[in-house]
Amino acid sequence: MPSAYVLVNAEIGFEGEVLKDIKKIPNVKEAYVVYGVYDIVAKVEAGTMDELKEIVAWKIRRLDKVRSTLTMIIVEGK
Repeated sequence: MPSAYVLVNAEIGFEGEVLKDIKKIPNVKEAYVVYGVYDIVAKVEAGTMDELKEIVAWKIRRLDKVRSTLTMIIVEGK
């Protein structure tokens, strides 16, 4: 099952609002506000890589008050 961590930069002062919106997306398994270069870290799981791409591109990146994202695909070790 493809998974990724998505790092999100939100508009200043809207981190909590963006976090609530991200947590409403069914494929988001965890999401937290963090300190540092990024404002939010979310773990996303999907059935296929195409579905994962769609979730990030069309559901997370297009949320109001999201400024940018960085997606890190999880590599499953053996």
